[in-house]
Amino acid sequence: MLYAHERMAELWTVKKKRPLRNSEELEMEICLQANAGYCWDWARIKQLSLMATETNDVKMQHEVCAQLEELQLTGKVNKG
Repeated sequence: MLYAHERMAELWTVKKKRPLRNSEELEMEICLQANAGYCWDWARIKQLSLMATETNDVKMQHEVCAQLEELQLTGKVNKG
């Protein structure tokens, strides 16, 4: 889980009790952007994994697994 996910959950909980302040709304927007990027990276990596599996490309599968681990640990992945 990324810090953004934790903060987004906190802000969502606060929003249930009272309206968010402007600074909190901005934080929520930043968290949502981070979450969207994370989800798109996750989907891309899963598709690469499927391609590697279907083509029996073991080298690519290892590279994809490394990207997935990097994404899970850091929330980012080197797309290069």
